[in-house]
Amino acid sequence: MRDSVGRVRTVLLLGGRSEIGLAIVERLVRDGAREVVLAARGGAEPPPGALTELGASVYSVEFDAGDPDAHTGTVAEAVGLVGDLDVVVDAFGVLGDQAAYEADPASAARAAAVNYTGHVSAGLAVAARLREQGHGALVVLSSVAGVRVRRFNYVYGSAKAGLDGFAQGLADSLHGSGARVLVVRPGYVPTRMSAHVDPAPFPATPGQVAEAVASGLRSGATTVWAPRVLRPLFAGMRLMPRALWRRLRR
Repeated sequence: MRDSVGRVRTVLLLGGRSEIGLAIVERLVRDGAREVVLAARGGAEPPPGALTELGASVYSVEFDAGDPDAHTGTVAEAVGLVGDLDVVVDAFGVLGDQAAYEADPASAARAAAVNYTGHVSAGLAVAARLREQGHGALVVLSSVAGVRVRRFNYVYGSAKAGLDGFAQGLADSLHGSGARVLVVRPGYVPTRMSAHVDPAPFPATPGQVAEAVASGLRSGATTVWAPRVLRPLFAGMRLMPRALWRRLRR
């Protein structure tokens, strides 16, 4: 439960090894969160010292994005460890390589299942719990890649487009329940997952994404962009003629 002044006390991270997800959790711990559950395949150990030295108790649970039948159980296990969930961060996914996906359609389908359908089952399981509690926020890591899908990563981008739409619809379904959804649209973020990708303009660090999330949770925002300049930029890009859009490399 949130404490007497409304600060987040409990956090569940779906995708317990995500660098961006862990940066968000650390930011929330610095703001007062004291119980953290890291959910990942095979469990996830906390980064050395980063969370426990800040005073948080850290737990680990099993979570397989590709096993939707187990997602409700994962949420229930987290609740059993820390009680009500104040914030759930949905940060799992794979980036992959577009050329490899085109050479191996089956691998593309598996990646799309993780990047979209896994979030559907996990998101609905979380929403059911938050609705039952009557409070809590689900933070969904979308991407500008899904705002307008580009040639160089359209398998990944199309899944993010689906996820973004799902998150917005889920937010509407929770309206009036006391629970809410915060959609996060980062641009290029240099992490281990993106190490094979050429840098893009207007990058953001995991810490900057975490700061945007913390600010959005405090303000009651429904969507945040990281960096913020991407919001007006993509408003224009949505209107760009298809022939010109097709020529963009990034």
